[in-house]
Amino acid sequence: MPVQTGIITISDRAANGIYEDLGGPAVKTAAEAYGWKVRAESVVPDEKRDIQQAVREQVRCGCQLILTTGGTGVALRDATPEAVREIAVRELPGFGEAMRMESLKITPNAILSRSLAAVVDKTLVVCLPGKPKGAVECLGFVAGAIPHCIRILQEVPAGC
Repeated sequence: MPVQTGIITISDRAANGIYEDLGGPAVKTAAEAYGWKVRAESVVPDEKRDIQQAVREQVRCGCQLILTTGGTGVALRDATPEAVREIAVRELPGFGEAMRMESLKITPNAILSRSLAAVVDKTLVVCLPGKPKGAVECLGFVAGAIPHCIRILQEVPAGC
């Protein structure tokens, strides 16, 4: 069964229609290339309350994996890590570490990233950078661990 996936773009400008969301569609294309089924998509402003509401809504809709794009940098409006941590039952630091470590091979600015992964209820939430190229690259760095993590969270025995 394919991983039931939600995508949330976090961007004040995209949420307000100032520019077209490019991050969400790029992440969707990548997720579908991994064989995952995208069942929910949303665009929200960079506000903790809006981010948390979008995550909770996609969890309620049955998403096993939520991929966010945006809000993980150092700008004062970037609130994704704080929003997700507040509603998470645990953080999975290896995801953020791997994304930064591999990204540093591409750009020295990767050290500024606050990308992370956390568990909200029984759903894996992976917070990716906002730039489409960076989001897709970072997803690629951790994609191999995602199905196993979801099997554990969903309590599905291996081989099923």
